Amino acid sequence: MIYWQIFIANFIPNILGYGGGPATIPLLEHEVVDRYGWFTTREFSEIVALGNGLPGPIATKMAAYIGFEQGGILGAIIAVFATIAPSIFLLLVLLGILMKYKDSPQVQRLTKIVRPTIAVLLGLMTYQFFFDSYIDMGIIHTVILIVGGYILLEVRKVGPTIVVALGLIYGAIFLGGA
Repeated sequence: MIYWQIFIANFIPNILGYGGGPATIPLLEHEVVDRYGWFTTREFSEIVALGNGLPGPIATKMAAYIGFEQGGILGAIIAVFATIAPSIFLLLVLLGILMKYKDSPQVQRLTKIVRPTIAVLLGLMTYQFFFDSYIDMGIIHTVILIVGGYILLEVRKVGPTIVVALGLIYGAIFLGGA
């Protein structure tokens, strides 16, 4: 029964909370403090503080903690799944609709608008990453990582996961104190 409660306590706030993790916090508080009484308001505020202090989406971090506290590792897995399930469901429904109407003129026009927009956003993000890297690490490390990444990905056809791992190792060795 506890696993079902963990699922419901995390699913309802995330299906109703429009706006992402921060929008679900009051709804989640209602579930775990008021409805189930698993935590006090103070304990919940500490969970929020812990979630804010760690990298990544706050909703999944809070869900994992709440689920683990109430149901162990299985509870954490159920809670995280319940948190992402509404997004997965909506994504599958919208993807199904998009695939059904992919040949319609309206979807074709939308695609023609969205693709350049995404390209511009990715270009801006790349520029910002390069600029931040140059400021934080210097031009030599930045060029080594960019050229090395390009050679590994495009010339040697190494998988992106391996390239990222090698970049992390390079950073740990040469930029550990940076």
